[in-house]
Order: sequence, then C-alpha cells, then structure tokens
Amino acid sequence: MKKQMPMTIELEPGTYHWCACGHTKNEPFCDGSHQGTDKVPFPFKIILKRKYVMCNCHVTKNPPFCDGICRRIKVDET
Repeated sequence: MKKQMPMTIELEPGTYHWCACGHTKNEPFCDGSHQGTDKVPFPFKIILKRKYVMCNCHVTKNPPFCDGICRRIKVDET
C-alpha cells in the first residue's frame, strides 16, 4: 500500500536512489523491489545536510521531492 503523504527526513550529502515503484520496504529509498516492473529508481544527489520533503505517493512531477500533487488530488476527489 502506498502512503499518500510526503516524508520529511534529514539527509547527509551523498547520492541516493529514490523508489519510483512504491514497493520498497525502505521508503523513500530503493531496495530493489522494482525488479520485474517497468519502473527504475531515480538517482539524486544531496549537497547540503538538511531536512527534505520527499515524495511518498510516487506521483510527483519533481522526483524525488514532494510537489504537493497528492494533496491536490485528494482535494479534487472529494
């Protein structure tokens, strides 16, 4: 089940792989669960240590970061 809210996490500088399939057990990072799907992890680099708002609904237009689309979709559906 995909979570519908973003995650706020502190990241250290480095390269990460954001899960684009939604099947990972290590949200928001890839754990290889995409094998056998048409999805691939999204690599991204962090330069500054700080808190980031990461997409957890997998619908963002700005991966791996939340763009608020999940909130707009929820509002539109009600």
